[in-house]
Formats: sequence, structure tokens, C-alpha cells
Amino acid sequence: MIIIRYLGRQILQVMAAVTVILLVVAMITRFLQYLGQAVAGEITSDILLLLMLYRLPEFLLVILPFALFLAILLAYGRMYADNEMTVLGACGMSQRRLVVTTLLCSSIVAVIVGALSLQVAPRGLQNTEQLMQSQEELTELDLIVAGQFQDFADGLRTTYAETISVEEAGRQINNTFVAWRRPDSNESEAGVRIIVAESARPVIEEASGRRFMLLENGYLYDGVPGQADYLVTQFQEQALLLPEQAPIENVVREKALPTEQLWRSEDPEQQAELQWRFSVMLLIPVLTLIAVPLSRVDPRQGRYSKLVPAAIIYAGYYVLLQVAMDLTGEGDISPMIGLWWVHGLFLLFGLYLLFGLPGRRRSA
Repeated sequence: MIIIRYLGRQILQVMAAVTVILLVVAMITRFLQYLGQAVAGEITSDILLLLMLYRLPEFLLVILPFALFLAILLAYGRMYADNEMTVLGACGMSQRRLVVTTLLCSSIVAVIVGALSLQVAPRGLQNTEQLMQSQEELTELDLIVAGQFQDFADGLRTTYAETISVEEAGRQINNTFVAWRRPDSNESEAGVRIIVAESARPVIEEASGRRFMLLENGYLYDGVPGQADYLVTQFQEQALLLPEQAPIENVVREKALPTEQLWRSEDPEQQAELQWRFSVMLLIPVLTLIAVPLSRVDPRQGRYSKLVPAAIIYAGYYVLLQVAMDLTGEGDISPMIGLWWVHGLFLLFGLYLLFGLPGRRRSA
């Protein structure tokens, strides 16, 4: 039991460190993408933290198997380099017993990954999809951030608001600036219209349901930049038609479906998604069988000598699973074969590393 606890502690400590590093990198990368959408006026900044929270289980599904794989390589590689494995072998720790002990430790990770894959991650994606769909109902005024120039309508219109207040009638932006290219302008005569108003608020036309930005107490400047013949109009109210918000593509629908619904479905894409969720769990024991013999290094090689081959193996495993999932979803591969052949292929590779290489039979 002491040896089992020691090996488990070595693996889980390294795995926790690798997971934190990879998770921080993934979260920052995804947050910057969402932040870019918020700056571009596609989503509001209020939902950024919620989006990150809902996507966290999905990130962990990708990170945890790889982190465990690296943790076994790094932990056991250090023990081989420091001759700790030699001492354990002298105490009766065979290669087969080492594999069984490592599988017991990795079973904890497999349970966590199973819960994330089958229940938590789909619910997070459902919430993410609902949040992103709710953004389609927002107007340009809902997406404006105070103190920033923001482009809308594919960059043809720029809007600025000094402050934003919430009134009984809804959201109101104050000291508003709106500039857009005239519909009849061309490259040779790039006419623009500029509106400077005290305030603006959204209104909806009851008959048609069209949405407008109602600007109040301002000036309209219409002309060509660089010329002095601007037409200046003072107004009390000016309505600006807002375009419909374009649909936001975010997550694939199958990924957000409950596992129970996928289990009853006969659709190839949904069956492929169901097999993918179980495949993430199967990654854990198969990678463990590969990592244990692969971590064996000579003291002169160093503990990091197997990292590059390990990364190539993991990348090949993951890419083949993705390819098999796509082929299954498109109907090119029978669901009976599905993704299982990839696991079988790498399982045989792990067994070969354990028992097929010279010297493995003696150490087992």
C-alpha cells in the first residue's frame, strides 16, 4: 500500500501541475476569442465569464487524458533516471504489477472524465448554446460598450457612446456618435453621414417588428470627407434602422445533446458523438498501457527523452479518433466499427510495448 500511495501521489501531483498549465493556456486563448467577439459587437461582455465557465468541462475533456499521459511519463521517467525503479524492482515490483498499480491510479481520472463526458460537458454546451442564441435577439444598442468606438454592419458603421444608463424605457446611450457610409457612395466619392446626438434608445415598430435606434437632440452631417460642402441638419428625433443580428455559429448541436437521447438515436452523427463520449474514457486505460513501458529510460538518457515520441503517439491517437468519428457520422463506416478500431489498434501497440520488445518478458 505504501508503494501504491507513493506512485499515485507522484502521478497525480505531476498531472495536476500539467493540467493547470494547459488549462490556463486554453482558457486564455478562448477568452481572447470571445473578447474579440465582444469588441466587434457580436456578443455582450456581460456573458464572457459565464461562457468560460460553461466551456470549462469541454476543455478538461481534452486536457485530462493528455495530462495523465505526460504525468506517467514524467513521474516514472524521473524515477528511472534516479534509479528508484531499480530499487522497486529489487523489492519485487515487476512491470506487470507496475501496470496494474498505474491502472488503479488512472481509474480515478477515468471516472472524472466519464462524468464530464457523459453529463457535465453536454450540459455546459447546452447552456453555451442558449447564451449565444440569446445574443441574436440583441440590438446594436445592447452591444455598445461605453467609451469605445465599435464597428457594426461589416465595418460600414461606427458607433460611440460616452456613457450608458438604464431607464424605464430600456437601455439608453448618452452623447452618441454614429458614422456610416452613404448607401449610394462609391470608391471615387466615399460619402459619409455622421450623427452626433445627446442620447439614443432602441424602439421597435409594432406593425413590422423592425428595430430602430432613436436619436434625440442632435445634428446630422452629410458629405464627402475632404470637401467643405457638408449638409448640416439639426433634429429633435432621428430614427436609424438597425439590421437584423446575424446568427452566431458556436457549437455543433450533437455535442450539446444529452447522452440518454444519443443512446436512443439511430442517426449516424449522433451515434458517432455517443461513441466519442465513451472514447474519451477509453483513452485513459489505453494511454496508461502505452505510457508505462514508454516511460522506461536509462539514467544517461534523462527523464524528458520520451516526451517527443509520446506527443507524436498521442497526436496520432487523437487525430485518428477524429477521423473515425467523421467517417462514422457521414455513414462511411458502420457504427459497429465506429471508433472502436482506433482503440483496438493502440491497445495492441501498448501490449506490444509491454510484452513484445526485447527485455520486456524478463522484466515482467
